[in-house]
Amino acid sequence: MIENSRAVARALAATLIAAFAIVASGAAAQSAPPAMMMPPPAPAVSLSASATASVPNDRMLAWLRAESDNADPAAAANAVNSRMTKALARAKATKGVDASTSGYSSFQVTEKNQPPRWRVAQTLKLESSDFAALAALVSQLQGDGGLVVDGTQFSVSDATRKKTEEGLTQQAIKAWQARATEAARGFGFDGWRVGKVAIQAGDSFRPQPVMRAMAFESKVAPVAVEAGNSDVTVTVSGDALLDAPRSPPR
Repeated sequence: MIENSRAVARALAATLIAAFAIVASGAAAQSAPPAMMMPPPAPAVSLSASATASVPNDRMLAWLRAESDNADPAAAANAVNSRMTKALARAKATKGVDASTSGYSSFQVTEKNQPPRWRVAQTLKLESSDFAALAALVSQLQGDGGLVVDGTQFSVSDATRKKTEEGLTQQAIKAWQARATEAARGFGFDGWRVGKVAIQAGDSFRPQPVMRAMAFESKVAPVAVEAGNSDVTVTVSGDALLDAPRSPPR
């Protein structure tokens, strides 16, 4: 009798579970819209537009090198260290000039039929917005300072670049919007919406004359500098989602 009661209970539980599963699956099917009822994705066209301004360079950089060759590595190092210490002191005493050192190296040089020697070198980086002051300092360090020039470069300062980019960004956005409107019309749509859009900014340096490293006499003529310009560009790129296709004329 007890066994029959247990069998009836198990059968009833299985029936209830199956009924609940059927009801739950039916509710889920009703809540999910048919695939045919989902709206098709809006067509999109990828566009880009840029705005560029030619900006006068207002920052000058110069790299100079103290170098010495000697059979005695200590003597070579002392010569470089002494020149660089004096050069740094002179640079720091020049108003408006930022100075830093880098690239200290020491290695042995061996050449055929020549005794081995040690070459020690260190680079001095100078940066300023006062071109006259920096040019005069470079000339001094070339002459009695015993340094050689590795190169120069002109650029746009961070403050000038930021101010220029702010204006160019609005120009690039308007240009992108105009292209989106023309593209929508060309594809037969009355309007468009903004999709994913990215804004990028950067400088395009124009080639600048670079002074090659060379030895100078004790009297050196002043360094001639011409900063030139750099092109600052802002580019807007992204998707325009096309809306409401035009009805064909009747």
